[in-house]
Amino acid sequence: MDAYDEDPGARPDPGGPARARLPEASPTDADSSADADSWADADASAQGRSPADADSSAGIHSPAGTDSRAGIQSPAGADPQAGAAAVRGAGSAAPGADAPVPPPAPRTGVAALSPRYQVAAALALAVVGVAACVHLLMVFLSLAPANTVTKQHGKAVEEWVFPEFEQNWKLFAPNPLQQNIAVQVRAVVRAKDGGLRTTGWTDLSAQDGAAIDGNLVPSHTQQNELRRAWDFFTAAHSTDNRPVGMRGSLSEQYLRRIVVMRLYRTYPADRDGVIQRVQIRSSTTNVQPPEWSRERVSDKPIYRVLPWWTVTSEEASGGVR
Repeated sequence: MDAYDEDPGARPDPGGPARARLPEASPTDADSSADADSWADADASAQGRSPADADSSAGIHSPAGTDSRAGIQSPAGADPQAGAAAVRGAGSAAPGADAPVPPPAPRTGVAALSPRYQVAAALALAVVGVAACVHLLMVFLSLAPANTVTKQHGKAVEEWVFPEFEQNWKLFAPNPLQQNIAVQVRAVVRAKDGGLRTTGWTDLSAQDGAAIDGNLVPSHTQQNELRRAWDFFTAAHSTDNRPVGMRGSLSEQYLRRIVVMRLYRTYPADRDGVIQRVQIRSSTTNVQPPEWSRERVSDKPIYRVLPWWTVTSEEASGGVR
């Protein structure tokens, strides 16, 4: 019987002849299909894939319209190759997708200011820089040996440096100081009832020493203001307290202003009255040598007493005549 002959037992079609019976699979064809399956399984095992993956890659037992490699079912009638290409494109684009860009960090410092204020800040920094350079130059000229600049502009240098910014290099002298010098002061105060009274001696150097003792970061004022004022006075006066040179009067005013301000801290005017006159003295005591030394020096203080100075209203408030 021919393979395409009509099947007598087939159900007739309403509009046509009976359907043709398909050829039956022979045992040989079944064996061939089984062999193909076994070879596909072996190939998948060698490549580390499961038989199901091998079948899918080979296109065996894949339903129609299903992308065997991507595992995504395409619509009926769609091209499986086109669907697989679309899936591959989506998969390759996912790892390379652009990450969200973080917002820029906020600006800080001068950069956060508006352009107008940035210009103002730049000008202020420039002024500070120029002033610092001029100050360093003036201090250098005051310490440098006599030269052409100091001869022509020596007065301007002195007015800039003295007395607040004067430098003292005695620490590095061949014979450094070996004495303790204390500055003491007493005053005549007019009380609220109009009477006058004289205070006792106040040791201003001892007050500075107590403020410095145990302080890891003592202020420059506590360490040097009073000491440098006294050094400035002694350098500008003779041993009988007469001014020497042009800076004698300036050193008196500077020292008097400091002691008056310090006294008002100890004796407030609203409580004890107004200071009328002050008198200053220094107490110099030799530094005692160590116990193992055979050197012997006197431990008695030596006083240098200055005359009474009248205090003006400007000096009482911290100013200078």
